[in-house]
Amino acid sequence: MTDSRSDQSLFKPGDRLAPDSIPEPLPLLERPGDLPAHLFLHGGKAPFSCKVLQFNDEVVSTFQVHNYEEFESLIPSQALMWLQFRGLANIDLLRQYLSLLSLEPSVIDIILTFPQKSRITSTNNSVLAVLHEFSLATDPTHLISTQYNLVLTNRMLITIQENPQRTFNDLEAWLNNKTNNVKAIDLDNLFHFVVDDILDSHLPMLESMSVFLDDLEERALLKPKPSILNRAYQVRFNHRVARRQLWPLRNELIILLRQSQRLLGPVAREGLHDMADHVNTLLEIGDSIRLQLNSINDAYMASTGNVMNQIIKTLTIVSTIFAPLTFIAGIYGMNFENMPELKWKYGYLYSLILMTLIALFQAYFLWKRGWFQDLSGRSRKFGP
Repeated sequence: MTDSRSDQSLFKPGDRLAPDSIPEPLPLLERPGDLPAHLFLHGGKAPFSCKVLQFNDEVVSTFQVHNYEEFESLIPSQALMWLQFRGLANIDLLRQYLSLLSLEPSVIDIILTFPQKSRITSTNNSVLAVLHEFSLATDPTHLISTQYNLVLTNRMLITIQENPQRTFNDLEAWLNNKTNNVKAIDLDNLFHFVVDDILDSHLPMLESMSVFLDDLEERALLKPKPSILNRAYQVRFNHRVARRQLWPLRNELIILLRQSQRLLGPVAREGLHDMADHVNTLLEIGDSIRLQLNSINDAYMASTGNVMNQIIKTLTIVSTIFAPLTFIAGIYGMNFENMPELKWKYGYLYSLILMTLIALFQAYFLWKRGWFQDLSGRSRKFGP
């Protein structure tokens, strides 16, 4: 789920922590694209579990598999099955389970590769999907990614997920409610339901980003600080990571629908077509978030420019008021021998009164021209 570059005493370089293997979620670092299996060492600590849903004539049977022998005894059944593998702590045992399912070796290599880019493709005997579910740990600056690998065959739906706590309880409850019509359950429909459920995680994440950016933009206008830009750039990075996982699905869903894939029925095709539209909608929302990020930068620069203008205006006012006072003080500070005013009894008092009157006159003149309005408005708005 997340990459960890800390605590090198516990994890070897290259290890990748799976969900729930660390006490607190870490920020999502940039995940690699496609790594060859022999170059990547999986260091997941999430416990491995296997659950099998078997669709018989009139009932949906659920089996929690505890060992290899139990799993092997379920495979010869001719009933439709949904195989759920959660957690990747025991990747070797997972490979043994998959070897019993008559999958193509290339398919097994793909679904056992973590991490990798999102994709939806098909072979002669299967439909393969690699998807990423996103969630937020604390705020939109901390993004968590969980990978799902799905395989659809003529009698099996296989789901492999990193996060063992993520369940499809609503979907399973819906399946159990179809007890009187179990024969009407099609694995291709179940496949597109699962894909749709995973893709739905993007919308709340994007909405949270949008709300967070609205707040950042308001703060950038009211009280700009460098930390605002830092948080905006963190959100920009997370948005770019999520977008890279969505973008491939845009075309691959259309390509899949154009193929004559016998495993997909009319209902599943219609559902996948709706998901293609959903992906386009998510990408459009992502484009609006990119505009928000740009507007935050513009708002910050404009606000800091306004603050600088106010500072320069303040210094100008002070310089304007004190310029004639400095001139008067400079003249009477020359101390020439024959200066007539040096003998005045009240010369010092007169000079102070004159400078005070000049300062008050200049302050009044600048106030009448509106130079103090922005300064007073700013002080009321920002406060101490």
